[in-house]
Amino acid sequence: MLVLIRSSLVRPIAVAAILTAVLGPTGIARAAAGGTGSCYPVNLTWICVYSGGGGGRPGSGGGSSTITCTFTKAPPRVLRRTGTGPPAPGYQWDIMTCPGPNTGPLGGQLVQVSTKTGAPAISPVYLLKIGVGALSVPTLAAATAPPRGRDGLVGLPEWYWVPRAQWHPVSMTVRAGPVWAVATAIPTMLSYVPGGGMGSVSCPGPGAPFDRALSAAQQQTRCSYTYTRPSKGQPGDAFQAGLFVRWTVSWTGSGGAGGLITSSYTTGNAFTVRIAQAEALVTTP
Repeated sequence: MLVLIRSSLVRPIAVAAILTAVLGPTGIARAAAGGTGSCYPVNLTWICVYSGGGGGRPGSGGGSSTITCTFTKAPPRVLRRTGTGPPAPGYQWDIMTCPGPNTGPLGGQLVQVSTKTGAPAISPVYLLKIGVGALSVPTLAAATAPPRGRDGLVGLPEWYWVPRAQWHPVSMTVRAGPVWAVATAIPTMLSYVPGGGMGSVSCPGPGAPFDRALSAAQQQTRCSYTYTRPSKGQPGDAFQAGLFVRWTVSWTGSGGAGGLITSSYTTGNAFTVRIAQAEALVTTP
């Protein structure tokens, strides 16, 4: 399969994509296999962001990682097989390979490379697609108090938070000679969906963990929800609740490129919450 993409850097220059046997899973393939994500238009190109599991392994849900693309001169047989014409004056056809951090090579692409500067005739947006496809925004392990599995009480706040060690940006850098792009996802907001048709509440940041060694009067948080009715009568006598993290995803690239991809990408988990009705027994002497 041959895909020709007109370059905005050198005209007329075509970028021929070779889908080889070493083509590893892309973001689209992960979505087809059951992953979750959303796509956004960036410079007339759709950029798709996908979520992954928690953890801190670079390129798979935590930290920062870099993909460095390499170039080899394209053999004449490859050019003949793909029907590729001669390069523009001052350029040669190279095979650019961008290895993935965990899944092996993402594949090879025929690109024209300047014989004088070594710069490939591709835009940072092209590398951004590779970087975002290799970056999985993690699903953070949020916590509650009372902890999951223990009943809460009507009228008492339900705390929620994310451990601060998990609340940090994740990024992926892709470099191809002097052309580069960096995709960065930053967690910004934590939301609690109480279930039972009740409206969600949100707070900026990761929230404050509840310290069982201190009394409730000695602690405070902006991230809590107070139930006003018990969960009895709900399916399984429990509310279908959830904790969700909102992320801002942006990018920067060589030549002053960059911008916002989305400020509302969301990851999270659903779970059940049982809320009991505490009743006081009043007796007279």
